[in-house]
Amino acid sequence: MALKYHPDKNAGDEEAVEKFKEVSRAFEVLSDEQKRSLYDQMGEAGLEGGMGGMGGGMGAEDLFSQLFGMGRGGGGGGMREQGPRKGKDMAHVLKVSLEDLYRGKTTKLALNKTVVCGKCDGRGGKAGAVQTCAGCRGQGVRIQIRQMGPMIQQFQTACPDCNGEGQTIRDRDRCTDCRGKKVVQERKILEIHIERGMKEGQKIVFREEADQTPGMVPGDVVIILEEKPHHVFKRNGATLEIDQEVDLLTALAGGQFAIKHLDDRFLHVSIIPGEVIQPGAVKSIAGEGFPTHRHQEFGDLLVKFTVKFPNPADLTPEKLALLEKALPARAPLPSMAGAEVDECVLSEPSANASNGGRKRMDAMDEDDDEHHHGSGGPNVQCASQ
Repeated sequence: MALKYHPDKNAGDEEAVEKFKEVSRAFEVLSDEQKRSLYDQMGEAGLEGGMGGMGGGMGAEDLFSQLFGMGRGGGGGGMREQGPRKGKDMAHVLKVSLEDLYRGKTTKLALNKTVVCGKCDGRGGKAGAVQTCAGCRGQGVRIQIRQMGPMIQQFQTACPDCNGEGQTIRDRDRCTDCRGKKVVQERKILEIHIERGMKEGQKIVFREEADQTPGMVPGDVVIILEEKPHHVFKRNGATLEIDQEVDLLTALAGGQFAIKHLDDRFLHVSIIPGEVIQPGAVKSIAGEGFPTHRHQEFGDLLVKFTVKFPNPADLTPEKLALLEKALPARAPLPSMAGAEVDECVLSEPSANASNGGRKRMDAMDEDDDEHHHGSGGPNVQCASQ
């Protein structure tokens, strides 16, 4: 019925306007327990005496807001506020070194945020100077309802009279500290505890430390950890990985090497004689990986080996003769009897070896094309003499 007799659909129809007032008045009484109780006990007289006549019933926007669940409480059936809303969270990415994640660290972060003005207690002006906006009745928004065939659409826009604030303040009555904005800027220092074993993407939350707004619960400040790349180690969960170079003698006959860990300790690692280290081999050191965040249990350290061969200048004939005796004999060559054999020698490739041959072939093709086509252009053949 409210939609049927809405003033926007019945312009100039006084009877429809009166019907709409009656519907809105009835809805206002039925939706309020106190008014409904007065009406049940005393009728219209009780409402007029106790509530001052209610000013002719609620307005069209208020009626449709409650009918279609657009009330300030946000719910479709309660029609009452569910407490203050919560503001937006503030996210900040904090870059952390692998050493800090391994050992744990406490750092500080300077945060600029808005807080409720202390001079005016978030009113924006002198006491009593702040007025409820008449254009939106303090809601900060205006609701428009349109019917398109059987569909009803609601449009909610910010009130232009108060810029969506729901209140108006005269310039002369504005607070001198916040200039009517109700909030001021403040610098806050947050102490961030990076716990041992935390990882990339993990969040540290400071409850209600975000920007403040009068009448709202502040949002949270969320610190998101971002792991910096490390020049030596690579982390994979609780596993640490490292590339380690050893000389040929150590790879063949055993030896020792040292690894400086993330907490500045040195790991003195031994390769047992007889354990040949192949290039690309991966070995594990138990318990020297990364700690887990919750249980502080350490993973393993994986060592991937590369083998450094000696310089040719260091291999004298005498040393090569000793290698001939120490190392297993060479593998025999396949039989080449009766086959054509070309003798070849290895050399270092030149800088343009990969594409130089191709360039020479292309040049030869171009010369060959010119020889065949001559100057007569493409698809032109020279006549036989």
